[in-house]
Amino acid sequence: MLRHPELDSESVAVKMLNQVQHDLINEMNQTTTDITAKTNWAKIRADFPVLEQQMNGKPLVYLDNGASSQMPKSVSDRMDAYHKHEHANVHRGIHSLSQHATDAYESARTKVKELINAGSLEEIIYTTGTTDSINLVAQSYGRSNFKAGDEILVSEMEHHANIVPWQMIAEETGAALKVIPMNDKGELLMDEFHALLSDKTKMVAVVHVSNALGTINPVKEIIETAHQRDIPVLIDGAQAVPHSKVDVQALGADFYTFSAHKMCGPTGFGILYGKKKLLEAMPPYRGGGDMIDKVTFEKTTWNDLPHKFEAGTPPIAAGVGFSTAIDYLNEIGIEAIAEREHELLEYAAEKLNQIEKLTIVGTADKKASVISFLLDGIHPTDAGTILDQHGIAVRTGHHCAQPIMQHFDIPGTLRASISFYNNEEDIERLVEGIELVKKFFG
Repeated sequence: MLRHPELDSESVAVKMLNQVQHDLINEMNQTTTDITAKTNWAKIRADFPVLEQQMNGKPLVYLDNGASSQMPKSVSDRMDAYHKHEHANVHRGIHSLSQHATDAYESARTKVKELINAGSLEEIIYTTGTTDSINLVAQSYGRSNFKAGDEILVSEMEHHANIVPWQMIAEETGAALKVIPMNDKGELLMDEFHALLSDKTKMVAVVHVSNALGTINPVKEIIETAHQRDIPVLIDGAQAVPHSKVDVQALGADFYTFSAHKMCGPTGFGILYGKKKLLEAMPPYRGGGDMIDKVTFEKTTWNDLPHKFEAGTPPIAAGVGFSTAIDYLNEIGIEAIAEREHELLEYAAEKLNQIEKLTIVGTADKKASVISFLLDGIHPTDAGTILDQHGIAVRTGHHCAQPIMQHFDIPGTLRASISFYNNEEDIERLVEGIELVKKFFG
């Protein structure tokens, strides 16, 4: 970043900022020191103050991580430090505070690039979340490339965020939406996928991990197959990046999306990864400040990537917080997180399968840490309400995946989504709560 020699001397505010950052780093390093080769999960759980509270007079059991994960103290402290000592608008500011804010905000881009192994920083676009990322691609790429008679391929298990934007652009351009079906285990029918691909297919958009079923889809196979016909592929990775190692170059994905708030970061911040050659050819999604090069009343030219797609003042504090969240996850280790969550998933599946009149919905051979289930004769909302009275937070309803519920002909499910800071006691409390629900409804 360009520096100005006349601003090199440290002010009192900058010295304070440096001390705050130093203290936060020391605190994080101390936490890391405590994480030995055999990870101390109890110590990690203590990093999340929200888990220490009571809800409705009972210790909180938080099993709604698929909707939003909790935030460790280091992330909230870092955002607080930004608000107290660094707050300024980013990019192009010549004063030191703006430059410090820009550095802190842009640090997330470098860390995301390394986290998912993107080819360059230009391929990392800041958005407000996965939904915004998908809308960006649908509107920018779709409007430029789709026409009447073209087809967009999605799967039956998509989140609404990976259905509705494609429906909207299809209606606008005259393209049609085609659906990859799934079986009753919640697995995509890959033979049907192969059969649906044709010269009319102009985009494949598929979820990496189902938020409602936990199914891990064979996205590498999907990408490779689509690429044999030169069809681009967008992967909704909102439920994958927080729980497993994702390498976008190894996958070959053309577009990959995810959100900060599902990986110990703040809400309102997300990532669109896109191959540089595709992003360069796409027109801007929104207009305004920061995404321009030169503006006249006759014509406007665009800024270089990634800023071409980042109009207006961004959620700076959220970006700074996400940068620290990535540090936090990396210190634990994505592989260790995946292993721990798989252990808890197997433990929960074993316990729930022993409960009479309980049916797990979504039994794919490859699953992430999500268990959706039904209790015979009890509506999911009623069951969730009773669980909440006992301090147990699960999600109920269709989980923004109504086509899945239509497939199983059910109104919705109860969903327990597990994170690495959960433990076996949380699962046991859930089991006890389910038995209380069954007793209540007799």
